[in-house]
Order: sequence, then structure tokens, then C-alpha cells
Amino acid sequence: MLAVPSRHKYWLSLTAAAACWGVATVISKRAVDEIPPLTLLPLQLLVSVGVLAVLVRGQGLEVTWSPQLRRLGALGILNPGASYALSLLGLAYISASLSMLLWAVEPLMILAIAWWLLRDRVTVPLAGASALALAGVLLVILAPGSRGRLPGIALTLAGVAACAVYTVISRKWMDNDSTLAIVAVQQSCALVFSLLLLAATTLINRTAIIPEASVGAWISAAVAGVLYYAVAFWFYLTGLRRVSAAFAGIFINLIPVFGIAAGHLLLAERLTDRQWLGALLIVAAVGSMARQQSLSST
Repeated sequence: MLAVPSRHKYWLSLTAAAACWGVATVISKRAVDEIPPLTLLPLQLLVSVGVLAVLVRGQGLEVTWSPQLRRLGALGILNPGASYALSLLGLAYISASLSMLLWAVEPLMILAIAWWLLRDRVTVPLAGASALALAGVLLVILAPGSRGRLPGIALTLAGVAACAVYTVISRKWMDNDSTLAIVAVQQSCALVFSLLLLAATTLINRTAIIPEASVGAWISAAVAGVLYYAVAFWFYLTGLRRVSAAFAGIFINLIPVFGIAAGHLLLAERLTDRQWLGALLIVAAVGSMARQQSLSST
């Protein structure tokens, strides 16, 4: 049985992952306005893999290519590979806020997939908290003036589905390998996938691999890459080791809260009273589930 401080550590890891993804979405929107999505993805992953390689070397970790690690690493093709390729393609058509709204569907997808594949028990409080959190997300992001086109919505939802499958399978396959090693291998597999995808689309469309973009766009791409992939995935997999996939999915609802806050700070966007109410509902839902998990583990 986990001690309370230990459980809190995993909850904080999941919260930190949500913060990284929310802030990085806002930064990525700045980059994707100038850099094509399928060029942006390998660029961000390249920066992420570079940072992870330094950390792995700094900690003296030896990556042993066990069958388990190879299997976990291959999941990187699914997420962040295919998942974020689809998400960035969608982000080129829709706003960052609408993108985060669509990602709020992920916890519900995780609940259904975890129940189907892992036979995770979906309790009434868990289902209720998910519904409350989703209501909060709607209040936070579904503000007047939000617009999105069907291709962007479809691409984003496909990316969300890929990420949900990744979460459930990762939870099932997670073993005693170092979290940092798992993230590094997954990101490397995703990088290879993204480079092959970029090469294929470049040959088909006969476009330049390196587009013209401002210095600000390149910096945004690099910063978002570190937050989106290296830091966020390390936090997420750390938390996923000791909680169910369904419970981890609840924390994903915090992404829009951090994203809206980042938009307010970085883009000078103002929050309405309805958005603040939605943010409070999301935090309340996550806090309720954390308390229920604490009581059930004591």
C-alpha cells in the first residue's frame, strides 16, 4: 500500500504533465501558424530527444533493449507519433482553445477503453467526476466566437483516440524499466516515424523541408517540443505507474485550465466569469477523485 506522501507525488506528476501540455499547446499554436505541422513535429521531437539523451547520459542509465522495453518503445509511434501528427494538423485549422476542448474527450475515451481492455472498474463517483470535469471544460473553452472547421475537428479527435489507446496500453505494459528510459525510447521511435512521414509528404507535394519562418516561430517550436514531449511525458508516465488509466485520465481535464491561463499570460487573453466557473468545476472534479483514491487506498 502506498503512503499518502507517495500517492501525492504521483498526483502531482499527473498535474504537472497537464500543465506542460496546456502551456505547450498555446506555444505550439504560435509555431504552427508559420511552420507546417508535419515539419513542426519532427523538429519538436528532435529537440525533445536531444534533451532526453543528455538526461539519460547524465544519470548514467543503460538502456537495455529488452523485449518489454522494445514493446513499450514501439508505442511511441502511436503517441506522440501519430497522435501529435494528427493533433498538429488539426491545430492548423482550429484555435488552440477548441483543440483543448476536443482533448477533453480523452478521459471519457480512456474510461471506455480501460473498461474494455483492462476491465478497470468504472465507479459511479468516477463517472460523475468525469462528467463534472467535462462540463467544466465546456464552460472554460466554449466561449462566444470559438470557431473550428470540420477537418481540424476530425483530425484532432483522431489524435485524441490514439492518445487514449496509448494510455491504456502503457498502463497495462508498464514494468520496472526507468521512466526516463521509456520516454527516451518512445520519443526516438516517434522521431523516426515523423521523419519518414515528413519525407513522404515532401516527395509527394514537392515542397521544401525547411520552410521560411520567423525566429520567434523556431524558438516557440523548440520550447514547446521540450514541454510537450520530454517533460510532459516523463511526468505522465511517472504518475501512470501507480494509478489506474481511468484515474490518470481525470487529470487530463486540467489541460484546458493551464492552457487558458497560459493564453491569458502569454497572449493577453481575458477570462470570462463563465470560464473561471468552468475552471473551478474542473479542479473540484480532479480534487474529488484524488480524495476518493486516497480513501480507497488507506
